Amino acid sequence: MAITKDRLLEKKTNLKEKAKMKCCYCGYTDSKVTDSRLSDDLSKIKRRRECLKCTKRYTTYEIIDSVPLVVIKSNGVRQPFDAQKIKRGLIKAFEKRPIGIDEIDKMTAEIERQVQNTLDGEVSTHEIGKLVMEELKKKDDVAYIRFASVYLQFSDPESFAKFIASIKK
Repeated sequence: MAITKDRLLEKKTNLKEKAKMKCCYCGYTDSKVTDSRLSDDLSKIKRRRECLKCTKRYTTYEIIDSVPLVVIKSNGVRQPFDAQKIKRGLIKAFEKRPIGIDEIDKMTAEIERQVQNTLDGEVSTHEIGKLVMEELKKKDDVAYIRFASVYLQFSDPESFAKFIASIKK
């Protein structure tokens, strides 16, 4: 069965009807949006609505639904993407450094956004590590070196010293 332009329009109309917001006071499905704002991390849209029947106002939140990402570890094992692992790594890298948890949350959200924007649906731990390194390099050299010392798995002190020397340039 071929999908025609009319069928697509019909499906779109049906989706719009199903997606209407119900007033939490009277259950009416028609409302007008009085204000829309993005959250600080750009992951949600907060909308103030006014019911066209009872004229009461209420708030709705729209969350962008993303495709589940799979992380391919260095040993080939696949597991679901978990942004909390990135956050824990950043917290360790910034330990005793003058960076607050809010800044770490912003960095985690930015890295997660970049990972979500990959078109594959699968991403390697190597790619995630590179993104973390880029963000750390922008913020703090000490945290960058701490993370790199674990991520790059230096085999001897000379290679670690060369890495540190390359940062100074």
